[in-house]
Amino acid sequence: MKVTEIQELSQFLALEMRLDVKALALQQTLGLTGTTDGRQLLINTSCIVTNLCHLLNDDQPSIAKDASLALINLSADEEVIPALVAGEVGVIENMLKLISDPEHSLADPASMVLSNLTRTKHGSERVFESMGGNLRKYIDIFCQEKYNKKGARLHYLASVFSNLSQIPAVRSEIMDPTQACLQRLVSFTDYKDSVTRRGGILGLIKNCCFDTEHHEFLLSEAVDLLPKLLLPLAGPEEFDEEDNDKLPMDLQYLDEEKTREPDPDIRKMLLEALVQLCATKSGREYLRSKNTYVILRELHKWEKNENVLVVLEHLVNILLRFEHEIGHDNLKDVEVPEEITEKLNALEPALSSIL
Repeated sequence: MKVTEIQELSQFLALEMRLDVKALALQQTLGLTGTTDGRQLLINTSCIVTNLCHLLNDDQPSIAKDASLALINLSADEEVIPALVAGEVGVIENMLKLISDPEHSLADPASMVLSNLTRTKHGSERVFESMGGNLRKYIDIFCQEKYNKKGARLHYLASVFSNLSQIPAVRSEIMDPTQACLQRLVSFTDYKDSVTRRGGILGLIKNCCFDTEHHEFLLSEAVDLLPKLLLPLAGPEEFDEEDNDKLPMDLQYLDEEKTREPDPDIRKMLLEALVQLCATKSGREYLRSKNTYVILRELHKWEKNENVLVVLEHLVNILLRFEHEIGHDNLKDVEVPEEITEKLNALEPALSSIL
């Protein structure tokens, strides 16, 4: 299609347009969102995205749904994201409004759009800015599983939070002891009904674990993060009384029907978060004192995924070593020699294909 034809198409994507005309125009628009060239044509045409946002509130459910699908497809293209998050377009604000409305049936597609937009740092910054200091409001909505009266589950908000946590200010707010945000979110690490919700929250937690200055808080009774990370990795194995007594209370005498986290990517994230908690001597000693090794030992016997095993064996290696062998309080302070860095950089493409 030519630019002039796209501009003409935008005129038919209006709330006041006849139903049959809108429906046909939306079908053409949806088709265009399926190709790179089509998405570029749409994003560069004035009013297209704005009109799609307006159609999310169309009285005809099929029209509103098709408009949401078009926005999901557009936002999935990283080259289109800068245009979508531009202030004058209003996509972010419209999505946040839909999510906040407990009576809107398209809150789930809206959260999927935000999940796509926040994959880039710029997109995350724009969404966080648009929240206007009300991140806690959206965490409250997320934690109320029946917030939306139309059946929206808002699982993709977990992905939004995970993506937003690449911003230091977001991590600081989430880990503010006076806000209790993290304490509420960690309860979803073993959430059975949605891999998206579990995975998103684990991504957020892993990002938070990169900040070593917060490790004491994360491992404190206020958050009690360690059992939240270990429980999904634990199976039905029985331990002797001595081993059981050393484990966190939540991992003692587990039911014989206890199953491990089925998703290998999530198991890998759980282990990566534990690795980050081992960055400091105090973190390593705490994990050892809570008998973390016995859970990892049984997981190693069970685990078949090579990518997960690489991280698992690295973690076990850290925990089994004596502190005098490690030789550093904070592993993140260790300077890697320049020649080693150069070799690792040269190997990076090959390593990426393996890992």
